Amino acid sequence: MDVVAVATDDPRIAAAAERAGAVPIMTGPAATGTDRVAEAARKLQPAPEIVVNLQGDEPLIEPEAIEALLAAMAESGAEMGTLARPLEDGEADRPQVVKVVTDLSGHALYFSRAAIPHRRAGGISPLCRAHVGIYAFTAPFLERFARLAPGRLEVEEALEQLRALENGVRIRVADTAYRGFGIDTPEDLERARALVAASSL
Repeated sequence: MDVVAVATDDPRIAAAAERAGAVPIMTGPAATGTDRVAEAARKLQPAPEIVVNLQGDEPLIEPEAIEALLAAMAESGAEMGTLARPLEDGEADRPQVVKVVTDLSGHALYFSRAAIPHRRAGGISPLCRAHVGIYAFTAPFLERFARLAPGRLEVEEALEQLRALENGVRIRVADTAYRGFGIDTPEDLERARALVAASSL
């Protein structure tokens, strides 16, 4: 049985989630979104097999993107997965847009707020893609992840997925046609509002 739940430590968000038909789950303070989701997953009954962590700063996510992530998890047998898309103009130098590079089998080599890989010949490498802020975990791995100490690279980049890479966990990265964006700044919020307004015309 699929369950849509909202994990939060704010009663106002919990009330809004319940009005929208989601299951609100109150959690304590958490170091990262993934730590919060791990706490919430422990409270779900029946216990989930796969947990998808869609973060609050990706409100424009499309169902097809979630389906692509779940398909990649099932096909690869990975413990953890996420999505990536091509960079848009001007995004390479924005630290708010996280970049990812993968190996030949589609597993993450590294995530960074910098433009990676550096292209010695100049320009932006076509191998550099934008990370989409959604994750899927097997429930046992999510619990294990939450017990790991924050990694050195995680602290440097403020990117929690680096905790998994530093501990030798492979992260499956699936391509998506979704062209949304994370809302991290007031400018991002205004851009999102404009897109929603335009789509409702």
